[in-house]
Amino acid sequence: MIDVQYKYARSVQVDSHLYQILNDAFERLLLKDPTIWGSEASAEAKIRMDWIDLPNQSRALLAQLDSLFAKHKHLTDVVLCGMGGSSLGPEVIAQTFGKEIFILDSTDPHYIAHAIPHKLDQLLVVVGSKSGSTIETASQKSFFEKLFDDANLNKFEHMVIVTDPQSPLDIESRDAGFTVINANPNVGGRFSVLGAFGLVPAALIGIDVSIILDSAAETLQSLSSNPEPALLAAYSLISDTKQYFSLTDEKSKMPGLSDWIEQLIAESTGKDGIGRLPVVLNNSKDFINEDCLSVSFACSSDLVVSGDLGSQFIFWEIVTALVGAGLSVDPFNQPNVQESKLATSELLLQWNNSLPTLGNIGLEGCIAYFEESNNVSELLSVFLKQIDMDGYVAIMAYLDRRTDKDIQELQNLLAKKTGKPITFGWGPRLLHSTGQFHKGGQPNGSFLQITADCEKDFEVPGKGFTFQTLVMAQAIGDQNALAKRGLKTTRLHLTNRKEGIAQLLATVKSL
Repeated sequence: MIDVQYKYARSVQVDSHLYQILNDAFERLLLKDPTIWGSEASAEAKIRMDWIDLPNQSRALLAQLDSLFAKHKHLTDVVLCGMGGSSLGPEVIAQTFGKEIFILDSTDPHYIAHAIPHKLDQLLVVVGSKSGSTIETASQKSFFEKLFDDANLNKFEHMVIVTDPQSPLDIESRDAGFTVINANPNVGGRFSVLGAFGLVPAALIGIDVSIILDSAAETLQSLSSNPEPALLAAYSLISDTKQYFSLTDEKSKMPGLSDWIEQLIAESTGKDGIGRLPVVLNNSKDFINEDCLSVSFACSSDLVVSGDLGSQFIFWEIVTALVGAGLSVDPFNQPNVQESKLATSELLLQWNNSLPTLGNIGLEGCIAYFEESNNVSELLSVFLKQIDMDGYVAIMAYLDRRTDKDIQELQNLLAKKTGKPITFGWGPRLLHSTGQFHKGGQPNGSFLQITADCEKDFEVPGKGFTFQTLVMAQAIGDQNALAKRGLKTTRLHLTNRKEGIAQLLATVKSL
């Protein structure tokens, strides 16, 4: 069940035009009315609304999931290859239930290396892709196929595919002989956690997913009788902030929930020059502008949404749909995500699949930079002075989120220095999350991109390029896409990761 405590509840005008819009939208949402978000959105919405049925509909998967777990339970190392909606949900499920799974949502070779176990014969790889054509997931799939082939292991016994029916991945995998689980095609990726994309990986690591479905179904039924908690949350995200709100998992025992909500709301609402941008904090004491609405799941904040994981999933999906209605934004499309994909492909073609030299203008210590400046400190000072008055900074770290995790300290340092909202995202997974907001939301972002040399690298089988080349093409391609929109971008490249991160943090502290 869900309980919502809102600090400013007394100021909510239940007879206001906005509240009535949200109430009407909720009633129509239960009927799966695709016209809620306007006539232009209705065609897409019509084929994206089955997520409302998943708490009950997904029970049909339970027997199949039990069989799948029994077949593979001897494989103790589980890796999930997926991006965005195919990975963020399973990650928070695993962490909440205290189970081990490696989420491979990166093309950084250093991070990929962590996914290769010492005993390959104990490995189970789950490949999740709704479209079946995501470059990261396709590259990871071919990488693991070759690993199994080279080790003379039967890859068909070590890999499970989750995708939409009749996707390129579905057709190709079935023809080859892989085990394939189909998801409901009328559910968008970021709304899919209560379907096959969230439940298959969870079941394969021994989680009783019926618990999640039970609580989601109970909360859906409760909201159907009394929608006030969802209406209150949606109302607050629209009326009490023009753009930003903070999120923290602190004390919630659901690590990763904020990251899942970040993608859900940023990618769903960030378009047409408007939207709501979550600022995920490691803890509630991290700096955040006092004008920013604060949201948590257990600790003190402006809006506290308490409830178990299944309840949180369905609740925030409903709230996101309602926020879309209140902002007159279609929550189901993602018109700008394709930009970075095309930019990546263009660079790979331009580079002839081979990573060119850095082309940096300067090098200070372990940090290379690409704009006219005397040093890194001066470059950052100029960059930070150019932030819009009501703008934000997005840190985009195309690094290893295990061994390079100290770079996350940069978020709080810059927040204190600038007094601005600062988001942090690991590349390239951010391209499937806040990347849509960066290009489609309010055009007031400044983007600090951090890339790095790789001491290790792997070939992408059959493609003629390596993962290092791919991740650099994704980073620079996205930078180019942002720059074409007139947005301020700066890239720093670390020639040594550990020393470069320490140098960068020290530089920011001294500004």
